[in-house]
Amino acid sequence: MAKETYSASEAARALGVSIDTLRRWDRAGKIRVERDSANRRVVSASEVERLRGEDRRGMSARNRLRGVVRDVRVEGLLAQVEIDVTEPARVVALITRESAEELGLRPGEMVSGVVKATSVMIER
Repeated sequence: MAKETYSASEAARALGVSIDTLRRWDRAGKIRVERDSANRRVVSASEVERLRGEDRRGMSARNRLRGVVRDVRVEGLLAQVEIDVTEPARVVALITRESAEELGLRPGEMVSGVVKATSVMIER
């Protein structure tokens, strides 16, 4: 039988975010939570699925830049991916060759450059 509600920690884990992020989302109204008899947060399975639909990867990165792959340069174990983002800017990411091959990156493909801390990740 499928689970109907999650504890806050279970919901955070299912969404790929920290419990602190889930609490911030609750305070900001981004996620709908209920309280149990002990006043603990509980999240419905449908709410977890709704949020998963918004961010399939579950990453908590806030900066996603949609764009088109301009160039993929592979050298040794690394691949440099150049993305023309739809905003007037360009993002360059250094990722492993394996990741570039696994994502099937080619010039002209639509991707997102996910900016978090000092890293730029690639997602499809």
